Amino acid sequence: MAVGSVLAFIASLALSSGLASHAFSLQILDRPNARSLHGQPIPRTGGLAVLGGIFVGISITLLVEAAPPSMRIAGILLVGLIPLALVSFQDDRVGVPARWRVLVHLLAAVSLLTANLVPGSLALPGLTLPLPAWVAIFFVLLFVVWMINLYNFMDGMDGFAGGMATIGFSALAWLGWANAGFAAFCLIVAAASAGFLVHNFPPAKIFLGDTGSTALGFLAAAFSLWGAKDGLFPFWVALLVFSPFIVDATVTLLRRLLRGEKVWEAHRSHYYQRLVLLGWGHRRTVLTEYALMLACAGSALLAVRLPPVGQISLAMAWGLIYGFLMWGVGRLERRRATVSAP
Repeated sequence: MAVGSVLAFIASLALSSGLASHAFSLQILDRPNARSLHGQPIPRTGGLAVLGGIFVGISITLLVEAAPPSMRIAGILLVGLIPLALVSFQDDRVGVPARWRVLVHLLAAVSLLTANLVPGSLALPGLTLPLPAWVAIFFVLLFVVWMINLYNFMDGMDGFAGGMATIGFSALAWLGWANAGFAAFCLIVAAASAGFLVHNFPPAKIFLGDTGSTALGFLAAAFSLWGAKDGLFPFWVALLVFSPFIVDATVTLLRRLLRGEKVWEAHRSHYYQRLVLLGWGHRRTVLTEYALMLACAGSALLAVRLPPVGQISLAMAWGLIYGFLMWGVGRLERRRATVSAP
């Protein structure tokens, strides 16, 4: 487990370093526009480095140790991940119509159905809801497609998506330690993300691109369902781990829908984007987000040890925390508007 993770980090770090050079960027650059938070063209091929690190880590793990029972699930995940990565890479290069991207996202979700990662029930704080088969299938499809897209939406600030992956998958590995194969795969993804993060931390020299963000979103959904299906942790605990992304993306989407905006168009209204535009900058904003991610991960590790009443209290506390944080961003914007007014 340790050898695979270390080599995943080294491979991702080396690939990120090479791809960050404009000479090796495959001419795929993220050029700034009116909705960007960066000011100069940046290579967006970091997803290739992350995927390369994951491949190296898993390959070495299988060479060092006999294939674990969980290898079947990991193999099926690759069946969904490879087409997703290929289409996303093509989207990074020349663009792919949204309908074809969503179709591939659905096919990736179907791969999890074939891996039997359909939950028979939904574990919520202090409550377990049984799910009819058709509801469970619809839930998996919706959850996977949303996680793929929200990770893509949230990949808009230096060090943000890489940090969420490093912290989030590390937390899942800790939560799922009872299953060595599951924990090993989570650690490999976390290590590959950390190797990329070295060159993506503000000021970023390379971006994930859709190739990396969609892959990490897919894996976040897959490992959340996998861990819950195997009884390693309640499903809602995985949502808590990734809640810094889930809450921001979901609330922002709903706010834009209520305002009648075209939600498929690029924008700068996510809470993390609003903080950057308020003058916090990338580094201060992402370090604040890291603190939030670590607090969520720590709370998730605590949640599995709490009785039902404690889980409900913890979930309610985080609801209040997120409500306060969102109110705080709005308050900062109102204060700035008041100060800027003539």
